[in-house]
Amino acid sequence: MVNVSIARRYARALLDVATEAGRADAVSDQLSTFAGLLADNRELADVLFNPAFTASQRSRVVEGLIQASGALEPVLANTLRLLVDRNRLAYLPDIARLYRDMADAQAGRVRGHVTSAVPLTLDAVQKLSESLRALTQRNVVLEPRVDPNVLGGIAAQVGSTLYDGTLRTQLEQMRRELKQR
Repeated sequence: MVNVSIARRYARALLDVATEAGRADAVSDQLSTFAGLLADNRELADVLFNPAFTASQRSRVVEGLIQASGALEPVLANTLRLLVDRNRLAYLPDIARLYRDMADAQAGRVRGHVTSAVPLTLDAVQKLSESLRALTQRNVVLEPRVDPNVLGGIAAQVGSTLYDGTLRTQLEQMRRELKQR
C-alpha cells in the first residue's frame, strides 16, 4: 500500500511552487492528464513502476514523455524528474489526487457530479453549477454523468451533500407515503 503521507508532502510542495509561479491550475490539469495516461496505459505504467527497469531507463522514458507533451509546466517536469530520481513515481496517482484536492481548497472550489437520465448541455451544467454555488457559497465544478435508471430530473452531489430531484426518488417517496396511509 502506498504511503499517503509521502504523496501529500510531494503534492503540498508542488502546489506551493506552482502557486508562487501563478500556475497552480495549469499544473493540476497537466498532472491529472499525466496520471491518467499512466492509469490508461498498462505497458507504460509497467516500465515506470516495475523495479526490473533501471532508474536510467525510467528516467529516459519520463524525459521522452516530457518532450512529447510539448508545453509541460517546468515545475511539473522537474517534479517528475525528482520522483524518478528518488524512486517515488509509484506515488504519482496519489500525488495527482491530493494536489487537485489541495488546489481546489486553496481556490475555494468544491467538486461534484450531476447525474441525469440524458446528457445535459454545457449551458445546463453551467446554470446548475451557478445554482449550487449560491447554495454552497463555493465555486462548484461539476462532472456530468448519465444514468438511465434516474428516469428523469437530476441529482447533484457536491462534497457529501446530495441534492436529489430525480423522478425515481420522487416516485419512491410517493410509494412510501402511500404505504403509510
